[in-house]
Amino acid sequence: MELSQITAQARTATEELLAAAHLEAGDIFVVGCSSSEIVGGQIGHHSSMDAAAAVLAGVLPPLQQQGVYLAAQCCEHLNRAIVIEREAARRYNLPIVAAVPQPHAGGSWATNCWRTFREPVLVEEIRAAAGMDIGGTLIGMHLRRVAVPVRLSLDHIGQAILLCARTRPPFIGGARAVYSEEEVR
Repeated sequence: MELSQITAQARTATEELLAAAHLEAGDIFVVGCSSSEIVGGQIGHHSSMDAAAAVLAGVLPPLQQQGVYLAAQCCEHLNRAIVIEREAARRYNLPIVAAVPQPHAGGSWATNCWRTFREPVLVEEIRAAAGMDIGGTLIGMHLRRVAVPVRLSLDHIGQAILLCARTRPPFIGGARAVYSEEEVR
């Protein structure tokens, strides 16, 4: 698959998820991305800086246009820590940890994001408003409660399975039928 196709798929997925999630400026959008899976390899074994860069080229512009922070999940070698802009870490009072992702210790996705962000930092955890899991990277630990699956017009980026979610506030107390998501936003 051509890198331009990967970029186009990533952009389409991002735009569709943004539309479904109704994010506001300042919200966090987490992406876990296995470049290995995108190129048809096994997760963690065929890392591709080019494939990760192609995804970033598709994901970042729509998020920046809406003022939404991109959070890039590292691989398990960095305990699935998150690369995020220092501004977002300050805004959400997220403790910064001392590590720098590399292609085989953090992953090609996190490494590309680290090299592209204006002022990248690494944090251990976040609570994102929406997210994309490209290739089975298990982003659930970084989503707010309550995660709601979102089906898009595509279910793969390259050869990697694509799963997406938005979040909503938990409904508590009373008859659930009387509450709508618009009322609790």
